[in-house]
Amino acid sequence: MPFQTRKSKELYERTLGVLIEASSSSSRGPANYGACPIFVERGRGSRIFDVDGNEYIDWMMAFGALPLGHAHPEIVEAIVEGASTGAHFATATSVELEVAEILQKIVPNAERVRFANTGTEAIMAAIRLARGVTGRPKILKFEGHYHGWYDDVLVSSNALPPSALGLRSDPIKVADSSGLNRSALEDTVLVPWNDPAALERTIENHHGQLAAIITEGVMANMGVIPPVEGYLHGLQKLAKANGIVFILDETVTGFRIAPGGCQQYYKLSPDLVTFGKALGCGLPVAALVGRAEIMDGLQWGGVLHYGTHNGSRIGMLAARVNLGILTRDNNASFKRTWRVADRLCSELRELFREKGIAAIVQNVGPMFQIMFTDRDGIRDYREFCQYVDRSAFQKFVLSLFQFGVYASPSAALHSIVTSAHTDEDVDLTLAAAEKAIDIAG
Repeated sequence: MPFQTRKSKELYERTLGVLIEASSSSSRGPANYGACPIFVERGRGSRIFDVDGNEYIDWMMAFGALPLGHAHPEIVEAIVEGASTGAHFATATSVELEVAEILQKIVPNAERVRFANTGTEAIMAAIRLARGVTGRPKILKFEGHYHGWYDDVLVSSNALPPSALGLRSDPIKVADSSGLNRSALEDTVLVPWNDPAALERTIENHHGQLAAIITEGVMANMGVIPPVEGYLHGLQKLAKANGIVFILDETVTGFRIAPGGCQQYYKLSPDLVTFGKALGCGLPVAALVGRAEIMDGLQWGGVLHYGTHNGSRIGMLAARVNLGILTRDNNASFKRTWRVADRLCSELRELFREKGIAAIVQNVGPMFQIMFTDRDGIRDYREFCQYVDRSAFQKFVLSLFQFGVYASPSAALHSIVTSAHTDEDVDLTLAAAEKAIDIAG
């Protein structure tokens, strides 16, 4: 069947005047799609199917929330069980305990566990907790990192013209939104990432004021940008030496690159860790875990953290099965996704080289992104803003759609290899990429 989007366009027209930007999140709207977004109807395994009957290999996987792919039968069974026996009770449940115990086993330093609904909520709780236990007001956040839409961290997360960023030695704090609390960013200190000297200097300049340093293990909001060797360990050492809570945001990386996430892969020892996305395997499940002496501050009368839907039973049932599958057979799922990702990324690099296209592919395991640039690598937010051709990437990805490959058209996001992807998916994607290059130029 030839590729066509008539029904998606009709649905998009119906959203006008009803939904804002065709959905409930601007990242799914027309800004990334050039015209109107594709309306997806169903998914199974590595494939999604839109309302016009087009089939795609899905490399976006719900922004990374589906480590097992779409509609995994064991996850479906767990959700059906929850729906048929009571989705949520807002009481203590045994399955909540079971999921917490699993997290303790596979996540380093998960001495205590508290569940939430989204990564944003987990971050909000982590920052409030850090301020509460330290009695300090300020948090340190890095350029280009996204930690949800909470006011205190909603700064310098979007790609901007390099002239808007200010000097590396004194970054300009650019609010990501109108409507922020006027004082929300006063206690947020902004620092370039992957720059040990800048980090050390900033900590010295705010001696005794910083409650927390929050970072992603891999910068995942500007494609995929790995930490330079030794950077995260240096950050951890500085935090500990200065009594600062080290918060590792694994909303994106958690249960994706290793069972214990970035802290396992990079051998880190953070004080607090947040999870979301892949934990619930498509359901809104998030978690805050960490050292007991800090986490115990959440007890009644200390740092408040409520939530009617925290630890919802249906979400816990799905998370329990999800974690069991991911760690089954000595973590075979992770080994497989790394293998498929390594092949896909290496052959994409070779394809761009053969075609004479100035593009690189950066990845950490199954997280990868194509960047149209003549640089050998992109190491931070400023380089991304200056050297990555985002419009070329969007044009390339939109061209992929007609050849049955789906990825986010935003260069600032990234693609995901899951346990559902196969070598056949890699073959078909490489063939589609070659055709898209010829069309997009």
